[in-house]
Amino acid sequence: MTAASTPDEHAQHADAAEKEDREKEDLGFGRLVSQSVRGRFLDKDGRPKSRKFGIGPQRLERLYLGALAASWTTFLAWSLASVMLVNGCFTLAYMALGPEAITGHELVQISDQFLTTFSYSLARFTTSDTSPMYAVGATAHWLSIFESLVGPLAIVAVAGLMLARLIRPRMRLRYSQSAVIAPYEDGRGLMFRIVSTQPSELSDVQVRVNLVLFETTNGVRQREFHQLELERHSVEFFSLHWTVVHPITSRSPLAGFTPAMLREAEAEVMVSVNAHEETFSTRVTSRCSYLWDEFRWDAKFANIFVNAPDGVIAIDVERLDRMDVLPDGTTSIAAFAEETRDDVPSGRM
Repeated sequence: MTAASTPDEHAQHADAAEKEDREKEDLGFGRLVSQSVRGRFLDKDGRPKSRKFGIGPQRLERLYLGALAASWTTFLAWSLASVMLVNGCFTLAYMALGPEAITGHELVQISDQFLTTFSYSLARFTTSDTSPMYAVGATAHWLSIFESLVGPLAIVAVAGLMLARLIRPRMRLRYSQSAVIAPYEDGRGLMFRIVSTQPSELSDVQVRVNLVLFETTNGVRQREFHQLELERHSVEFFSLHWTVVHPITSRSPLAGFTPAMLREAEAEVMVSVNAHEETFSTRVTSRCSYLWDEFRWDAKFANIFVNAPDGVIAIDVERLDRMDVLPDGTTSIAAFAEETRDDVPSGRM
């Protein structure tokens, strides 16, 4: 027979279970990593602030991912600039062989030698007709053949990147620049707004919000992770915008917090949104992060709805970040409903 457990043993088991549960809430960073990180875990655009050594520079992989993530204007500008740069290098190589390496420029009626050679190089690069100009000499001839091989490969690479950009499922979400601690029901709430900026529809949109902050437990200051309870975790239709709300109640890890306490805790709110993208019929993900100095206090989001000529419901996305200023102390002072919490972490004392 086993002896009955003492109250101290029960407390130890409860502390161990609580510690294990808290370790599972670290979002995969690990306890050692989470305590060692300085600054934010995620950039504002949701990219993790981490590095991996020992796997090489991976320049081609990073170039590919950068080409997929860039805007169309940036992508086309860099593609055109790269083509011009490569052709400029070939032009200088032709000119280094002497003025007679490319002949027939007098029939094109271009007096400048560089422009003449550049026109010939660009035609070779794009496999266009170069007549009446042609290369003279073995070296110039082989250089022309090499360029006629490089050009199509480069064009195929750019075309492949364009195709990958077109068929890549993505979710373009726009987040409010700041999160706000605003009045909510009889107390306060942590809020931020999101809107989809792409014409395709999103459905079954789910959001998860985690709070990371330093707390002092038994005299030890360490980072803790909390998954925040939301007013709603998902919406089926996302045709307009969504104000995500975490009610700050007595059970919230933000209960009793003031701006100074949030700064002292180096708080960061990490947001993960995933949804069903109907064009490609697949799930897509978007992330964002708000650091403690990106929180607005004593304010609330302004009205985003506008009147449409045909009477349909409409919003103005340019108003996504607009806020109405409230009197000092409206939300920077804890609401009475939060003071009933019995388990305020020692890190707030």
